[in-house]
Amino acid sequence: MTSSALARIGAPRAGEGLTAAFLAALSEPVPEPFALRRYLPMPAPYGPAEGPTPASPWQERGIDVDQTNHSVVVGERIVVKWLAEPAPLPHPTLAAFAHLTETGFAHTAPPYAALTRVAPSGAETLLALVTGYLPEARDGWEWCVDEAEAGRTGFAATLGDLAADLHLALATFPATESALPPSRERSAMERAAGALEEALTLTDGEDGAWLRAHEPALRAELAPLSGIVTTSRIRIHGDFHVGQILQWRDGYAVIDFDGNPTVTEADPYQPAARDVAQLTTSLEHVAQVAVKRRGTAPSAAAAWAAIARAGLLAAYRARLAEAGRPDLLDDRLLGPFEIEQECRELIYSARHLPRWRYAPMGVLRTRFTEENP
Repeated sequence: MTSSALARIGAPRAGEGLTAAFLAALSEPVPEPFALRRYLPMPAPYGPAEGPTPASPWQERGIDVDQTNHSVVVGERIVVKWLAEPAPLPHPTLAAFAHLTETGFAHTAPPYAALTRVAPSGAETLLALVTGYLPEARDGWEWCVDEAEAGRTGFAATLGDLAADLHLALATFPATESALPPSRERSAMERAAGALEEALTLTDGEDGAWLRAHEPALRAELAPLSGIVTTSRIRIHGDFHVGQILQWRDGYAVIDFDGNPTVTEADPYQPAARDVAQLTTSLEHVAQVAVKRRGTAPSAAAAWAAIARAGLLAAYRARLAEAGRPDLLDDRLLGPFEIEQECRELIYSARHLPRWRYAPMGVLRTRFTEENP
């Protein structure tokens, strides 16, 4: 593929043939000003000739659920995610791809390559990510809501194992890799208190009045952060909710290592409890979705979330203990981080998706006994 052809790509749509042409050209060097980072070998016919090839290896189709960027599936084996806005390097996904490939973590879509553009100044921007396609994959906001509606919680232990395995792999990340300078790093309490203040400012109407009435209780939930000093900080996922866990033909897979889009200048090295708290609160959000969209009784949904949360945490702790790393989880951080996460969900709702407010507000109301069904 020529440089001019690559320049034309932009964010190609499925069916145009440009994504397939891009994959076909990867057997040759990428022309300047583009560059390619390779991770795992791609399957035939896109890479080395081994194993069966799909009947229509170059056929393209889109993925409807991908809204922020644009993903194209080629031959039902490869996914190319074209970034709507090129992202400057260093980029967390590329570091995660390289490290998880090196450690052998297999519970993710196989990372194959990343396409970048290099400016005359040497600055590099990420244009596209190439990964394996996971057959019969379903988004977490689909399969997990099904589980909540049916009252099934057996999946929770599997997710706990998956989260622990991910953190054990990420815990071996080089500790010097792109942490924030101390001058820009906020304490856990400062970060959480800031999120609460912003949520109070941005949430209006009846929900805003409820938040202000419960502000003292919310601050009390965050207060333990002032006295907690934790030494176990690892490279975390950063945006670890059920929507980032696909259920597919062969199990579950973690995706999207881009970090949390709602938190600016977040240090990639944080307590593992940060990821765990986001994952557990997302189970409670799933329960709220089941109530609103599936007609699940609020009391049944709350009970399901509590059982699923307990099962996930038990499996997570057990897996860390088996690996000799129980120190990775500081349980004292979970409660405060979960409250902070709900504040961040309210901030996200106010800024990007107003209709989502019902989920974090439902969780917060449920957590206070006088409002608990």
